[in-house]
Amino acid sequence: MLTLRQLFLANNAQTTDFPLLLEFERAKGVYMYDANGKPYIDLISGIGVSNIGHCNDEVVAAVTEQVSKYMHLMVYGEYVQSPQVLFAEKLVSLLPSTLNSVYFVNSGAEAAEGALKLAKRHTGRSGIIAFKNSYHGSTHGALSIMGSDEFKRGYGPLLPDVDFIELNRTDQLNAITVDTACVILETIQGEAGIRTPDPDYMLALRERCNETGALLILDEIQTAFGRTGKMFAFEHFDIVPDILLLGKALGGGMPLGAFISSAKIMGALKDNPMLGHITTFGGHPVSCAAGLAALKVLLEQDLVKGVDEKGRLLKSSLQHPAITEIRGKGLMLAVGFKDFALNKKIINHCIANGVVTDWFLHCDDAMRIAPPLIITTDEIIQACGVIDDAIAVCV
Repeated sequence: MLTLRQLFLANNAQTTDFPLLLEFERAKGVYMYDANGKPYIDLISGIGVSNIGHCNDEVVAAVTEQVSKYMHLMVYGEYVQSPQVLFAEKLVSLLPSTLNSVYFVNSGAEAAEGALKLAKRHTGRSGIIAFKNSYHGSTHGALSIMGSDEFKRGYGPLLPDVDFIELNRTDQLNAITVDTACVILETIQGEAGIRTPDPDYMLALRERCNETGALLILDEIQTAFGRTGKMFAFEHFDIVPDILLLGKALGGGMPLGAFISSAKIMGALKDNPMLGHITTFGGHPVSCAAGLAALKVLLEQDLVKGVDEKGRLLKSSLQHPAITEIRGKGLMLAVGFKDFALNKKIINHCIANGVVTDWFLHCDDAMRIAPPLIITTDEIIQACGVIDDAIAVCV
């Protein structure tokens, strides 16, 4: 009989020739457990998904309760389904008044796709401004606004009328014109290796969009729900987007995304033609039930409050001379090394010793650290000890 690993390699599509092949049987809190019961501290939260940890009891209970009532009923937007309605109401209550209309989809990438369509439909324009080293997903539209030619190779032609500018370069904001439908930016660039905009730049970007009538789309697929020490990362910059993208942690471990705008802007999808964006499984009631439960846990336990302190502890606990830089906000950090070869050796050593981390798509010389927000001081110190030991062995 073939092992599960052999079946995985034989039947599951692969995206590299060297998958990690880690085989986990269960996960709880900040830990994942392999077939032998060995615990691994998850320092990447499933790439930003498990903000409140794995298999939170409240989320599991909400999923179980919803499954016992109903799962899929009809394509999104046709039936009044309480998990969708209550979750949207809760999200809107946490956002500025202009972000009052939620469109639930299946993932962050689909949120980006929907937002691009909405911006074009509302403005009647076709131009899109994106950023170098950006990442918004891997579907065709999202790939068109990815700021890396390497990952686009072989997939053209992509969307026309897309131009790229550099983060924090105010002299390039004139690329935004009256022909621009939207500017799309990760509020803090994730796959670029955690690159944070200057506050003055964000204010200038918002003003330029106001001047030209271009919609500002902020991608908070990785940054939302406390990851950076604020509920939403745009709160660091005293600006409000016209369209907000959510995903990853939104579903509490279940697949879910959303794009959020004003009711006025979102109304552009209702006519000429109607059904301007449709989705079968978007806003799935089980995912919405999980997401609402996860958000309630985040708020009731005030998990965002401790994020900055935990981030500072991580930074202060990682002081090896081989570290070139630590960038980021809160529990969204990049630990830099001299090159990919060293970074990969350190990451491999960490995984072998029970700490799971990885690198960034557009920044392979930096280690990603983004643990569940529930990680404790003791767990941070333990994980940093493993990282320090790995650096000492690999340098």
